[in-house]
Amino acid sequence: MIWSIIVGGVAGWIASIIMGKNASMGIFKNVIVGIIGGSIGRFVLGMFNIIQGEGTKASLAVGVFGAVILLAIVNAITGRK
Repeated sequence: MIWSIIVGGVAGWIASIIMGKNASMGIFKNVIVGIIGGSIGRFVLGMFNIIQGEGTKASLAVGVFGAVILLAIVNAITGRK
């Protein structure tokens, strides 16, 4: 549980840097985005039958992938860059 929060926070932080949102997001939002992003990433990759390995590195990669998708959707809806 704690490890999932840590990996989610790191994934959310990396995604916020990629999307240029790092300055406007705090640690709490990074964790939330990373955890939700992990679910989105697993869902999207599962739709295309992409095998998602196990372990911290795979979880981090899937979380970053999903978090970037989540932030892109939020940016499109709110109209923010």
